[in-house]
Amino acid sequence: MQDTARFVVAVAVAVLRGGRVLAMRRSPRKDAGAGAWEALSGRVRPGEQPLTAARRETREECGLEVAIDPRPVASYQAKRNLEDMVVIVYRGVSDTGDVVLSDEHDAFAWMTLEEFARACRFPLLAEAIRLASEASGRPAPRGRRVKPA
Repeated sequence: MQDTARFVVAVAVAVLRGGRVLAMRRSPRKDAGAGAWEALSGRVRPGEQPLTAARRETREECGLEVAIDPRPVASYQAKRNLEDMVVIVYRGVSDTGDVVLSDEHDAFAWMTLEEFARACRFPLLAEAIRLASEASGRPAPRGRRVKPA
């Protein structure tokens, strides 16, 4: 029997600054999660590596220069509308700069982990963000820095 199950691969990036995480509120015009607070996230394009997608989504969605650790901190299975999805979570650090919203989000906030856990309606994402924050004892990311477009 041939398995024809398909799923979406997505990435999320916990952007940290001064003990806080960048939270983005999805635009009310979005088809999935409208109005939800989340981390930077998006789909991996066909043929694209997850880390490359994390860098692209970070650049597109917030305009910050972010150093992303190339080692994922977590992954989990979720649903996007009716689609099965696997989310790979990365940790990033942005020390300076102003957030520039894309049309995917209508607000942002630098939240504590507790604030993010209360605001985010996706418990597995909130847990992954907590893990990303705790990963700060790991060596600093040496990967390419994502620069604003």
